Amino acid sequence: MTLAGRRLDPLWLAAPGLVFLLGFLLAPVLQLLSVSLEDADTGGFSLAAYQRAFGVPVYVRVITNTFVMALQTMACCLVLGYPLAYWLARLPKRRQRLVSLLVLLPFWTSALVKNFAWLVLLGRNGAVSGVLDWLGIAEPGSLLFNRGAVIFAMTHSMLPLAVVAMLSVMGQIDNRLVLAAGTLGATRVEAFWRVFFQLSMPGVASAGLLVFIGALGYFITPALLGSPRETMMGQVIILQIQTMDNWIFASALAAMLIGAALLSCLLFDRLFGLSAIAGGSGVQRSPRSPVRRFGLWLLARLGSGFSRLAEGLARLLGGHRFGWLLPAYGIAVIAVLVLPILALFPMAFTSSEFLSFPPPGFSLRWFAEYFASPVWVAATLRSFGIGAATAVVTLCIATLAGFGLARSGSRLTGAVFLLFLLPMIVPSIVVAVALFYLFAQLGLVATDLGIMIGHTVHAIPIAFVILLATLKGYDWRLDQAAATLGANRLRSFLRVAMPLTKGGLVAAGIFAFLSSFEELTVALFIGGGLRSTLPKQLWDDVVLQVSPTLVAASVVVVVVVTALFLLAEALRPKD
Repeated sequence: MTLAGRRLDPLWLAAPGLVFLLGFLLAPVLQLLSVSLEDADTGGFSLAAYQRAFGVPVYVRVITNTFVMALQTMACCLVLGYPLAYWLARLPKRRQRLVSLLVLLPFWTSALVKNFAWLVLLGRNGAVSGVLDWLGIAEPGSLLFNRGAVIFAMTHSMLPLAVVAMLSVMGQIDNRLVLAAGTLGATRVEAFWRVFFQLSMPGVASAGLLVFIGALGYFITPALLGSPRETMMGQVIILQIQTMDNWIFASALAAMLIGAALLSCLLFDRLFGLSAIAGGSGVQRSPRSPVRRFGLWLLARLGSGFSRLAEGLARLLGGHRFGWLLPAYGIAVIAVLVLPILALFPMAFTSSEFLSFPPPGFSLRWFAEYFASPVWVAATLRSFGIGAATAVVTLCIATLAGFGLARSGSRLTGAVFLLFLLPMIVPSIVVAVALFYLFAQLGLVATDLGIMIGHTVHAIPIAFVILLATLKGYDWRLDQAAATLGANRLRSFLRVAMPLTKGGLVAAGIFAFLSSFEELTVALFIGGGLRSTLPKQLWDDVVLQVSPTLVAASVVVVVVVTALFLLAEALRPKD
């Protein structure tokens, strides 16, 4: 067959995105890793930075803190999130979608805003502290600046992600399999453990992986709610770069985070297959696999044990069942998720000079100060501008890539798919530091363009997954029908494919905008202290001075995020 007769595989459409990620993700990260192996005096090869990290007790404690607290957060998210995801999976589709909005909204609200709200609520004069003191559970002022507060707030931030990851797998489980187990003599509890729980394990593992990797790079929560004993590697990286200008040691710490993330992904891939993160079928393990056989034995024992426990409690309580418990639990967890967001609104209208909840009086003073401040207004307008640019660039890259992968039959689609998910795997603090090092050489530090590029790297996986799901659900036979009526490929795309997939396109663009609008880590580094976005300005005020104007600005963030989030969800393709 001649070259002219060959049809080019659509996978080439992913080329712009691949070039972008190679230039602004892989290359900077590899460059950063090479810096960690340099000698500070000669510039030659050296492992001194790693020897320092593992040889100085302070840094050993920081590294241990980071991994232990990430594991604790992961465990809390899985234990607390599984019952919520299971309850959501059992709801009718329409109600499930509505309740899921309340779970997802806190996830899209800036972690800085939520952590600041908890700082007030858990403080000596906060509502939560007051209630617990009244109940005799905790003394005022004892809830903050300790490991418990940090783990609680990190779990609060990451729990929606864990729930969504588990729900995506639970929603694909055929409930008839559970019913069939019942017809074969299994109790409801045994059917859950031996059938449903087993089939949901890829979702549990996906949730654990995403939460663990995300928690590794945390610095906002331990900085606001923790003490020096809870210092994590992200905080040390920022300190080493912004205060001490020690790139070699900061790069070594970043390399450790990357190594931990990649090792976690490798382990996950061996057990389940990385495609399971996006709801794929993952790895099909042999029934004779020792891991699978042990897992089935353990689930059988758990099923039998919990079944006897449930029957014993039912007899003890005169046949009373606990069907109400799961909905009550789900409602309680969702209430905790939305509490800090709702608490911001009355605090923003306080008449006091100091923050407290509930506020002593009503006033619009702080909103007036926010809108009259050139600094706050400039930061807000910059966030809107960079967010819009990020959405446009991300949408162009993700649309082409999604179209290419949806139509491609190449064996390279798996590798390309994983590369587009890579920004979710590399901790965000590492991406920000790597880009900062690269942009310092290119003159892009303290520029809107530099911030936009960094935000686009973060936004690509979100938009890509949405668009790929949208395009895979599109009936491509409609294009063939348009072609038989004389339409060329461009006209077919514009007149047929675009109208039918516009909901997914708009939703992907909105989520890309939201990813940029609430992003702090990139803005903290690439902004260079001269280009402040709204989250960066919020961070500066939290660190330097806490005033009700800060809460008014936080409410603006919440209103924008909520409005666009609800619009995106309304436009997303319905199941």
